[in-house]
Amino acid sequence: MVAGGDGSIAPAAAAAGSAGIPLAVIPVGTANDFARGLGLPRTPAEAARLAVEGRSLRRLDLCRVNGRPFVNAASAGLAAHAATEAGGLKKALGPLAYALGALLAGIRERPLRCELRLDGEHFFAGGVWQVTVAGTGTFGAGSRLEPAEPDDGRLDVAVIEAGSRLRLVAHAYSLRVGRLTRRSDVRHAAARSVELLVAPDTAFNVDGEVVELGPVRVTVEPAAFSLVVAAPRRDTRARPAL
Repeated sequence: MVAGGDGSIAPAAAAAGSAGIPLAVIPVGTANDFARGLGLPRTPAEAARLAVEGRSLRRLDLCRVNGRPFVNAASAGLAAHAATEAGGLKKALGPLAYALGALLAGIRERPLRCELRLDGEHFFAGGVWQVTVAGTGTFGAGSRLEPAEPDDGRLDVAVIEAGSRLRLVAHAYSLRVGRLTRRSDVRHAAARSVELLVAPDTAFNVDGEVVELGPVRVTVEPAAFSLVVAAPRRDTRARPAL
């Protein structure tokens, strides 16, 4: 069992998967994007009850960026700067801090230069506002990269190409309503491994935690851990807990 924010879930999931035991999540962070994306109870009391009484499991993927585990998303560019801006505002504003952080980042920051290779093949090179490599695809206190699924054994990649700063408003709206990859100025693909070539010490937002990384390699471990969920899904990926 893990009680914490989004940043605490992936290390616990990696440990639970290695030990062969199921993971229960009690979301007590600011955004709780993982719980939202997986349909888990959002209040501590309901989540604790599920942790004790839950009888259904769902096998989920575990992602890693340079070996560091994550479950939701790893992003470079505006998402990382937005998380930095929001950091000092969380106590006062709660989830609204992320929206204000995104606004400030969009006003202040410049595009990031990068190169992307997916499964060893060239995918993109140039300036970007943001690059997101997604597991569950939920991040930023309500945003979603809509094609991403937490148990499909692949990474979804979305690139917001550099361009007019005014278009960032439309991008932000598209993220909120789950339509980002439908835009013509956004590149999307899925892969089992992603190489992102950026300058050393580039800021990344990894499940809400801002870390500085150099060029990175992102990989996915399919069905790496089991999550206690509220009820059996209609497909075969949920099974009774032992």
